Amino acid sequence: MAQITLIEAVTQALAYEMAHDDSVVVLGEDVGVNGGVFRATQGLQEKFGELRVLDTPLDETTIAGVTVGLAAQGMKPVAEAQFEGFIYPMMEQIACHAARLRNRTRGRITVPAVWRAPWGGGIRAPEHHSEANEHLFTNIPGLRVVMPSSPARAYGLLLAAIRDPDPVMFFEPKRIYRQYKEEVPDDGEALPLDVCFVLRDGTDVTIVTWGAQVKEALEAADELAADGISAEVIDVATLTPLDFDTIAESVQKTGRCVIVHEAPKTAGFGAEIAARIAEECLYDLLAPVERVTGFDTHIPLFRLEMKYLPSTERVVEAAKRTLAAS
Repeated sequence: MAQITLIEAVTQALAYEMAHDDSVVVLGEDVGVNGGVFRATQGLQEKFGELRVLDTPLDETTIAGVTVGLAAQGMKPVAEAQFEGFIYPMMEQIACHAARLRNRTRGRITVPAVWRAPWGGGIRAPEHHSEANEHLFTNIPGLRVVMPSSPARAYGLLLAAIRDPDPVMFFEPKRIYRQYKEEVPDDGEALPLDVCFVLRDGTDVTIVTWGAQVKEALEAADELAADGISAEVIDVATLTPLDFDTIAESVQKTGRCVIVHEAPKTAGFGAEIAARIAEECLYDLLAPVERVTGFDTHIPLFRLEMKYLPSTERVVEAAKRTLAAS
């Protein structure tokens, strides 16, 4: 079995679902002839035709509105926002219609749509091409927010997102699009949504993260292990609805928690997790919860970009602070 990258896993999942469900269509800017700016949809228009892989105008508002309309009428559209920083014009359609139609119609109309977006920094691009704004969507009832961190999870979670009867925001960390490969069977097996994945067991500190930062979290766990510190690493994967039970179970075991995310610190999704830990696990804590995040600024240009992103060193330092505090 050939090994594939995360971006190839996205293509593989789209191709599988389109081959097995005629109601699945793909639309967005340059997704057809060019195969997408990162080539996530490469070859799909040749295989499935122009009526199922649609090149749209450069108009995010229209892309989002057409996606809602298609889904409300029984199709399963997968729309692409070329970069997550381009998604702001789509938010009115997503927040006011896609997320509300099931409730507004008391279940008569659902919106089985997926919005894909290359997410985050780390590719030496300008700020609108490097944003981490997942927290803007986690506060919208009616939306699922999903972010894979590996080729296998990208494949399985995207299949699950397309099959879900409700709208899903599917954010793809572009920094790790081609960072490494792994074997991913093209067997149509979806992974469960609304579930955290425990990637490494530990007893001394819990590291909670998602997306591209899973790499730094696992590297930090290796460095901590060399110092005799056992770190448990949790990939949240589905931010909303949040599988808090898995996080709580880990914190009850370790008594310490470090939350890592790329978005700015203030009101980032890590703040919600920290608040839940304070509400439900306060008496299990041996030290204050630490957050390792981006800064409360726009992401800088490439010369300072990697200083903005959470690093392995910052995660290790935060974990050690939690042990020193207790």
